[in-house]
Amino acid sequence: MNNIHELRKFVAPEFIFGVKARKVVATYAANLGSEKVLIVTDPNLIKAGWVVGVENSLMEAGIPYSIFSDVSPNPRATQVRTGAEFFIKEKCNAIIAIGGGSSVDCAKGIGIVAANGGDILDYEGVDEVPSPCAPLICIPSTSGASADVSQFAIISDQKRKVKIAIISKLVVPDLALIDPEVTTTMSRELTAFTGMDVLVHAIEAYVSNASSPITDLHAMQAIRLVRENLHLAVEHPENLDYRSRMMLASLHAGLAFSNASLGAVHAMAHSLGGYVDSPHGESNAILLDWVIDFNFIACPERFYDIAEIFGVKSSDCREDVKKQLCSRIAEFRKNIGINRTLSELGIQHSDLTSLAENALHDACLVTNPRDATLEDIVNIYEKALQQQQ
Repeated sequence: MNNIHELRKFVAPEFIFGVKARKVVATYAANLGSEKVLIVTDPNLIKAGWVVGVENSLMEAGIPYSIFSDVSPNPRATQVRTGAEFFIKEKCNAIIAIGGGSSVDCAKGIGIVAANGGDILDYEGVDEVPSPCAPLICIPSTSGASADVSQFAIISDQKRKVKIAIISKLVVPDLALIDPEVTTTMSRELTAFTGMDVLVHAIEAYVSNASSPITDLHAMQAIRLVRENLHLAVEHPENLDYRSRMMLASLHAGLAFSNASLGAVHAMAHSLGGYVDSPHGESNAILLDWVIDFNFIACPERFYDIAEIFGVKSSDCREDVKKQLCSRIAEFRKNIGINRTLSELGIQHSDLTSLAENALHDACLVTNPRDATLEDIVNIYEKALQQQQ
């Protein structure tokens, strides 16, 4: 899959990992020259009490701030537009994002538009952001999206009913304060969804056609950590050890996929999320085993490595290993409570071609290990829909 002699870059922000990492936010905001900070978050994080700690830290350091909390799951282009206008109106020069991938992606979008003008949808694709954004500090509240360490931003275009991917090293945050304690207020459901997102990030990075020996290390460690700890974090949400291990998995997976990119699972999940506004991690989880079934032939040795982590015994029969791995993956997600079907997400057979067309144009599909046609993607959706009904 990858050649050690090939040129590969590896982009990562500065990050601090560990309990109470969030406590140094004001020190780093000052170090980055913050004159006034825009805090980007969502109402649930405010209600959970995590934002007030950031506010107190900034006040103690004498750094003024404003709060923008009009952020929904699958953040909208309209929310980015409003946030950028607020950033400029409030004369901010730095951003602190506290929340899951939605808050961080919205914050990235605000930074892009505030620095470059136009509309966030103008920057879809790879390396389309011309100028650097305001300094961005991230405090992730989920062990899932890894947006705090990645060069990706995912934004929903409500008019076209699609999610766009913006990929640029200019949207890599300046600092991630990765504090497992902040994840302890996640619900069981959100823990499962975001944990499966970590698993998909890691698997897709490992089999990506842009993988490297460096991204492989991070991807495989993330898969191991999720396999061993996600069910425990779901069952024992206040256990800081399980939360820390899942946060570490998220970090490893983020470093892997930010540099190796992703694949068909994410391309298809982005299409689903834009079409029916479904939870991203849940969409990924439902599609994962079916995309593995499609991709297996392209890099069986890589999937053998993943299968071993899931307890599948090595075999000369590739078809047998593939079936066992897909079965273990499906069983894994069901055991943590992800049991909804594609039809329960609102998908009908008549939607599949439109979904596939959108997925075909997603940037994540470029690094899928196997080329996929429109018909291939329709077939994957169809298999998932039929199996789940």
